[in-house]
Amino acid sequence: MSKPSPITLSVTSSITITPNMQRITLHGEGLSNFPPECAGGYIKLLFTPSGSTDLTKLDQGARPTMRTYTIRQFNLDESSIEVDFVRHNTVDLQCGFAARWAMNAQPGDTISVAGPGLIQGLNLEADWFFLVADMTSLPALTAKLNQLPTNAIGHAVVLINSEDDKQQLDTPAGLNIDWIIEGESNSSLAAPSLADTVRQKEWLNGQVSVWSACEFESMRELRQYFRNEKEVVKENIYISSYWKRGVTEDGHKAIKRADAETLVN
Repeated sequence: MSKPSPITLSVTSSITITPNMQRITLHGEGLSNFPPECAGGYIKLLFTPSGSTDLTKLDQGARPTMRTYTIRQFNLDESSIEVDFVRHNTVDLQCGFAARWAMNAQPGDTISVAGPGLIQGLNLEADWFFLVADMTSLPALTAKLNQLPTNAIGHAVVLINSEDDKQQLDTPAGLNIDWIIEGESNSSLAAPSLADTVRQKEWLNGQVSVWSACEFESMRELRQYFRNEKEVVKENIYISSYWKRGVTEDGHKAIKRADAETLVN
């Protein structure tokens, strides 16, 4: 079966929701073909190598540069999706033009997207839940939290850039959220890492369902903890890196492929 062709979407709103997060709403009739459960999945934003969204500027036979972002929310009735972008500036065009596009996007602007792609869901029949995220995966975490049963119990640990980046999340009363501020510490000691904070959380009784998405090195630490130390069964765990510090998305993909091969061999 061939992949669906890219679709063109229009910006209907762009809002700075926290100092380091920009939320853009995109609309287009092509979204009517998206599956209803695609929130938490992803789309590929398409750019020219210089960062333009005008794909007519591509050289003949050239492929667009793709950047991956989470569908935070999908409204089938309005044919719209919400996509959150971490706000950051960089001089590296290959690393930062998607974020720069988002920070400068205005209603009426258009962009081509491919997808959606879906990711592994949570085992909602589990006895308890453990979810881990950073700023890049916070939109996906939001979608996963919305899927939890109202009586769900467990932990969510979220690494954010600043105190002001905390968001109001709709969570079951029995699920405790820990916000970690990157680089912040109340003592002379360094602040605990994402993985260190996860290790400190109480391990509850019963079958756990784990969902974790973050930076590559943190992902490897968390994979060691959940898979090897806590022996969470494969069917009950989703763990992925959404980025790697210091490299582009293309470089990150290559590193992920090499890492996956080490797990198979």
